[in-house]
Amino acid sequence: MSEPQGPWARPEPPPAPPPRRGRVLLWLLLILGIGGLLAFLFRAFPEAVRDGQDGFQVVYLLGFLLLLSTGLFRASRSALKDHLKYAAIWVAVIGVIAVGFAYRDVFEGAAQRLRIAFSDGTPVATGERELVIPQDPNGAFVIVGLVNGQRVRFMVDTGATDTVLSPADARRAGIDPAAQSYDSLSETANGTGRGARTAVRSLEVGPIVVNDFEVVVNQAPMSGSLLGVSFLNRLQSFHVEGRKLVLKW
Repeated sequence: MSEPQGPWARPEPPPAPPPRRGRVLLWLLLILGIGGLLAFLFRAFPEAVRDGQDGFQVVYLLGFLLLLSTGLFRASRSALKDHLKYAAIWVAVIGVIAVGFAYRDVFEGAAQRLRIAFSDGTPVATGERELVIPQDPNGAFVIVGLVNGQRVRFMVDTGATDTVLSPADARRAGIDPAAQSYDSLSETANGTGRGARTAVRSLEVGPIVVNDFEVVVNQAPMSGSLLGVSFLNRLQSFHVEGRKLVLKW
């Protein structure tokens, strides 16, 4: 015979609660998790508990959490799963916030380190009047500056007395290489080179701006321009730290 339908139907029995032993184990795991979180917070912020009043508040909060946790013994199986899921989410959120706050100094420098690591030659400000240029894969320090407002990619060369523009970079900066007098001689690895001395309206490297700056336009084509000692000597200091060139002005 089929079960009666409608108002005479027998109600579904409530879901059986999980075994008491399982509930006790879950409760103990929850207590251990709360205790571990508190231990981490005390270790990360030892100055937080300054007097007896602070200690009383911690004990009060812990007791309140213990009281709430006793609901594990009364909840149904489905409700228990939901409570545990939400509790785990909140514990994870609080843990992430605590770790982030404890190591905020480390995380604050992470963005700066990423900019340095993936720099395309743009100098990275690391302090007041301080720039860092990372070393490229070839071991050179390459920096992107502005000459007369035009982007120029320089290789920093401490062995070059002058700052030298390639003919192509000079042309983009508004200098006509064909109209120059190449009467400045210099010794290079490829022999004697000829250059033309001229002044640019401005040379900018990050926030460093030098007006009416003398450069040398190279007569022969070059793969890139050189940022020489004539610029570096205008700084307060420059030095190499590991794979970074540090400029201070």
